[in-house]
Amino acid sequence: MMRKFILSAAAFFALSAFGQQGQQIQESSLVVNVEVPVRVFRGGEFVADLSINDFELLEDGVPQRIEAAYLINKRAITRREEEANKFLPQTSRNFYLFFEISDYLPKIDEALDYFIHEVIVPGDNIVVVTPVKTYRMTREALQAKSKAEILRQFKALLHRDALTGAAEYRNAIQEMEMLAKSMSQTMASQSLAGENFMQLDEYSTGVMAGRSIDEQLQIYANLLYNLEDIRWVDQSRLIEFSDYLKNQEGQKYVYLFYQKEFIPRIDSRILNQYMDLFQDRPDIQQTVAGLFEFYHRQITFNVDEIKRAFADSSISSHFLFISSPKKEIIGVQMENRRMTFSALSIRSPLPPAGS
Repeated sequence: MMRKFILSAAAFFALSAFGQQGQQIQESSLVVNVEVPVRVFRGGEFVADLSINDFELLEDGVPQRIEAAYLINKRAITRREEEANKFLPQTSRNFYLFFEISDYLPKIDEALDYFIHEVIVPGDNIVVVTPVKTYRMTREALQAKSKAEILRQFKALLHRDALTGAAEYRNAIQEMEMLAKSMSQTMASQSLAGENFMQLDEYSTGVMAGRSIDEQLQIYANLLYNLEDIRWVDQSRLIEFSDYLKNQEGQKYVYLFYQKEFIPRIDSRILNQYMDLFQDRPDIQQTVAGLFEFYHRQITFNVDEIKRAFADSSISSHFLFISSPKKEIIGVQMENRRMTFSALSIRSPLPPAGS
């Protein structure tokens, strides 16, 4: 159950005003109430029977007094414990849906159906980020339209943006597949590979016709590096997004729909055979060596920094990885180049009905 506790902590600061000698010292106190969202799970089940005495709150290692605890289900306060003062915790809900996809797959339809019909309630805010642009669905728009109409528009814009926004990516993948198959076939035709490689179709043969081996290798290498630029996730942008979320009031839920990447990688045996065959070509040797280096390169994030930034934003983050079946192409290895999001990942499905 995607419910949560809100703890209200009181911090006291003494403010002293010092004037000239003989002037009386004036003291005042300032109380700052801080909401701390907490979600406690045992296995996969939400623990809903905790009390205020089950929590401890520290700031820089110093225990803080907890004034109240509230159990919130969706936007309703279902249980409250208040020691002295009554508080009004923010219960509005803000959903941020990011779609890092290159194809509109059927599983996305299922997720959107569930999200709109079972999760969203009147008063929620939704921000949708597609490969093309960002859309904001205000609470007024959600109240004015039926869920069927919202769902229809949602699917239409996402399907359109996935097709147009990822066109460059899909074209690059398609051309890399043709290049990898072409180079594999070249090796097979010279009886160096010792296997029966897949024959190129008529379209692929026409595209590759007239291109020398070194040209094909260089084009493939350029496409490989371009793909990294297309799908690169900038750490600084993640930090900026966490700062933005920190200033937003209410409950904040982030969902990232990320499509698993399968990059057409030329079989290592084929690349080794090219290096043996073209030992007198330093340009080809350099290009192949660069491909080997790229294949084994690790892309790293400062995980601790991202964890701290998003923990400070008081969000609930969820990652949904989707993919189409991996293609089987003889002489070509379809390598999974999925980015690692362990820094933020809370691997769980969309909230269940009634949560």
